[in-house]
Amino acid sequence: MTGAAEAFDPSSFETISVEIDNNIGWVTLNRPDAMNAFNQQMQDEVKATWKAFREIDEVHVAVLGAAGDRAFCVGIDRGQDMSAMGGGKLYGTSNNFMYDDPGDDLGAKACDMWKPVIAAVNGVCCGGAFYLIAEADIIIASEDATFFDPHVTYGMAAVYEPMKMLQRMPLGEILRLTLLGNHERMSAETAHRIGLVSDVVPADELRDAARVLAEAIASQPPVAVQASLRAIWAANDLNRNEALSMAPAILTTGMDPEALAQGQEAFTSGKRITPRIR
Repeated sequence: MTGAAEAFDPSSFETISVEIDNNIGWVTLNRPDAMNAFNQQMQDEVKATWKAFREIDEVHVAVLGAAGDRAFCVGIDRGQDMSAMGGGKLYGTSNNFMYDDPGDDLGAKACDMWKPVIAAVNGVCCGGAFYLIAEADIIIASEDATFFDPHVTYGMAAVYEPMKMLQRMPLGEILRLTLLGNHERMSAETAHRIGLVSDVVPADELRDAARVLAEAIASQPPVAVQASLRAIWAANDLNRNEALSMAPAILTTGMDPEALAQGQEAFTSGKRITPRIR
């Protein structure tokens, strides 16, 4: 392991909690009194976690959740000194051409972490929270989860968040979510219907539902999983021919002889997994 993993000490964290158990990295946003709004410290701790998870082989999959029953995350904490969060006139500097988006490194993919992330969303999920869920690979939600973007209601342009979420939602739905601001909230049921979330469960079953998915993913050879994940995101980010041009490199990198041997052994054993039907 190199610097990020060696320096990783989640016991010192104040805004999130991190636990590694049975090849699952549990990451919990832990500012419930602030409805889990992110400040600079939370950004730093989340980023450090994704960077460390890249190098910790014990972690095969991550689950991102939130403490409390009111909110998953309500975006940026506007009660802090905003000049610490980015450039541009809105954030305390005079040059709008030198601008660091304040939430850009919250997502796992922005931190180059190509292990699967399951987002378990409870309560309110709005605005800057989309940095987190837009780069998750599977999103599940509790029945009380709601999604909305309040930017335009408060006179702010919604730019980065809908750009990222457009890869997860139909165009008409992200336009409606963005343009209606605080006037409408998307229910978990609607989020499921449009494909934003893949499961909706009672709030007290959310963690267990995430665990079922995470344990299934973690049980499989991690290199094969990570290569498959990288291929899908490449295809989503690029056009068809560009993605296919990357396929041979991803395929050969992801073909681990040990994993292939394990797979062949599992196949020839005759034992078969009994799948869930969804």
